[in-house]
Amino acid sequence: MKITINNKNLVRAVVAVERIVSRNHSLPILNNILLKTDQGRLRLTTTNLEIGINYLVSAKIDETGEIAIPARIFSDFINNLKEDKITLVTKNNTLNINTEKYKSQILGFNPKDFPIIPKINSDNTLTLPAKILKNNLTTVLDSVSVSETRPELAGVFLQSTDNQIIMASTDSFRLTEKITDLKNKQPYSFILPRNTAVELIRLLGDINEDVKIKYSENQVSFSTDDIEIVSRLIEGNYPDYKKVIPEKYISRLLVNKDSLDKNIRLAGLFSSNISDIKIGCDEGKLIINAKNSEKGEFQVVTEATLKNEPFDIALNYNYLLDGIKIIPTDNLIIEYTGQGSPLVIRPEKDNKDLTYLIMPLRN
Repeated sequence: MKITINNKNLVRAVVAVERIVSRNHSLPILNNILLKTDQGRLRLTTTNLEIGINYLVSAKIDETGEIAIPARIFSDFINNLKEDKITLVTKNNTLNINTEKYKSQILGFNPKDFPIIPKINSDNTLTLPAKILKNNLTTVLDSVSVSETRPELAGVFLQSTDNQIIMASTDSFRLTEKITDLKNKQPYSFILPRNTAVELIRLLGDINEDVKIKYSENQVSFSTDDIEIVSRLIEGNYPDYKKVIPEKYISRLLVNKDSLDKNIRLAGLFSSNISDIKIGCDEGKLIINAKNSEKGEFQVVTEATLKNEPFDIALNYNYLLDGIKIIPTDNLIIEYTGQGSPLVIRPEKDNKDLTYLIMPLRN
């Protein structure tokens, strides 16, 4: 292989792929980035056997070829180069990196030992704008379970109907559902691992193009013109979470999002070791209380509009903050659905495309 490439573009590609590089002592080939010429471009590939990433970069190709190169030293070296263009030449599993000032050699590995990133042979496809995919994954991410006790909850549930894309997540303590109107050719559903969702959010960045989603029974790929991420899917059936979403409310509260966020954060400073605060409401006001035997007490009263009867409820303030931050409107709606039942948070104006539930704490 002999290529000339813009160093800034190369650095951007390395940063994109190296995060999933496995620090694997039993299988050291996974500590590498596979560099390979591909139809007039340089393809960088990494995998941890759960997720695989391909990233294509424009380059001047004089000779085709490939090499597996240790990710850490390669990344550290090119990040410290200031030259605009560098030349990469391979010979006998050694990578020569040359610029006007520097000449270096990095010992690599046989590329044939690098795991193959599988191609998904399936007609199940979907196209989704990158901004919508990133926004919806970001919206539901916090509610994904971090425990592997119930593996099906350790991922994002994606479902397609004729007219909607639905993403949902729950860790049994809170639940988020995000619905986007979008016509689809065929229905589908699968569970995307949390780590894959995190990498997708990061890789999509400010991309404005469409993402092609291709999926089979146990794998899925997300691809643009330059990036492809391939991931395993979580096996099992996602619980029928819609049964948990209350159809009716007892009381409804309209409150300013920024004011609520600020006051919840202040109350959190006085919460106990279970992060509990209490919120209550009466006509025209919302009252937030917190009490800790070692820190003291806190109360704040803020304006709010109440429909129906007053109520009070104890909640985990961190879960409440997670719900507030995903609401896109200036004001939000809080729905009280009864003692022991979940509290529902939605955007204002009866917008049902985003629903966030929190289970109350016992008083």
